[in-house]
Order: sequence, then structure tokens, then C-alpha cells
Amino acid sequence: MESDVRQLGRHEWWLWFYALIVTALAGIVLLLSSFHSLFLHHEHFFEIRSDQARWGILSLLLLFNVWLVQRQWVFRRMRRRLTEGSGDAPSSVEASDPSQMDPVTGLYTRASVEQSLGREVVRARRKNLPLSLVAFHLDDFTELSKRCGRDAAELVLKEFANRLRKASRGCDLCVRLGDDDFVVILPECSLGDAKIVSDRLGTLEMKCAGEDVTVGWSVGWIDYKRGEVPSDLFKRAKDVLQLYKAASKDSSVPTLVIR
Repeated sequence: MESDVRQLGRHEWWLWFYALIVTALAGIVLLLSSFHSLFLHHEHFFEIRSDQARWGILSLLLLFNVWLVQRQWVFRRMRRRLTEGSGDAPSSVEASDPSQMDPVTGLYTRASVEQSLGREVVRARRKNLPLSLVAFHLDDFTELSKRCGRDAAELVLKEFANRLRKASRGCDLCVRLGDDDFVVILPECSLGDAKIVSDRLGTLEMKCAGEDVTVGWSVGWIDYKRGEVPSDLFKRAKDVLQLYKAASKDSSVPTLVIR
């Protein structure tokens, strides 16, 4: 999609370049037609009067402008189709396939959200708008699943997903990347705004399998850099999460508290 938008921009640039050349040539011919001496001798290859030359050039200019308007209309229609859903204000993104939603949390998966992220990337680049991602890793989630069971682990995932929805806006995209990895896509948000969203989550405390559980998480923020595509953003988010996973394993301080 980004490649198509760039190619469309080049076509539009060449269209205006041709318009400039044709207008300049037409102006030169109209200027020359004011010299009546050029039209007095029949041995010239053109045997028309100066007024006929002017009317001919004006008619050709009219036809060219009709063609120019038609091409501009086609280009704008193509651009609108390519960037459909990325208007001036961010809007909630529809899932392309409900079956691709995460069955446990009801959040988007990477497969179901990648096209929507692509539209946000195009809009951010075209309008010079910020775009940020917040990456979350649930610390010691594997230990929780082993100790309390799968049903308890799913309750934690559902509660965390609900927290993400409440902390984000309607236009934001909450994504479950893996078992214990999540990403929130924030259109028109800088890194400072993204940190506000993560601060809204509060503390996750709940009762699982008759035990009080407090779940901690690691969080990282990345912003869109010009020239990146959705796969680049997801890769950077996963790299951040891998760092947190490694740090969590090396840390001697538990982040999961079970009472």
C-alpha cells in the first residue's frame, strides 16, 4: 500500500510537470501569433491566419485542461481508496475477519490488525502526525499458569485485556502478540501521551483459584520513525519485550505475588 501511494505521488508530480510544459509552449505560440509578419507569406509550412492560430491553441489548451482535471479526479479517487479509513481524525478500525481475533481476550491479533496499522502508518507519514506503540509483558505469567492452572491464567488475561480497553481511546488498537505479550497502537500520540495510557492501568490484583494474585508487568514505548512499515514497528516492539523477558529472568525480585 505504501509503495502504491508513493507511485501515485510520482504520477501526480509528472502530471503537473507536463501541465507546466504545455502551458509554457502554448504561451510561446500565442506570443508568436501576435507577429503578423509570420503569417503573410504562403511559402511557410503553416498557411493560416494569426487569429486562426490563436483559436487553435486555445482549443488545444481547453482539451488539455479537461484531460488534466479528469486525471486529477482519477488520482484523488485512487488515493482515497488506498488510504480509506484514515481520515483527518482517527477512527475505530473494523476487524477484517472476526475469526482472527484472540479467542481468550477478544483483542486483535497481529494478523487481524496489520492492515489497519498500515493505514495509520500511511496517515502518519502523509500528514506528519505522531504514532506510538506501547508494549506490555506480563511478568512471571508462565509461573502463574503452572501454579494456579489454565483457567486462572485466562482470567488474568481477560482482566488485563479489559484494563487495556478502559485505559485506551476508542480509536486505539489493543493487540495480543503472544501468550503474555500485548501492544496498544496509539494514533496521533507521542511517547509522552503513550506513557499516560500505560499509567492508567493501575495495579492488577484479583483472586484466582482461591488465592489473591498480584500480577506485575513490564512496559516499553516506541514511536513511528519515518520510512518504517508495520512489520518494522512490530519487530521493534518484540525486541523491547524480549529485553524485558530477559531482565525478568535475571531479576531476583519476583513480580508475581501469590497469597
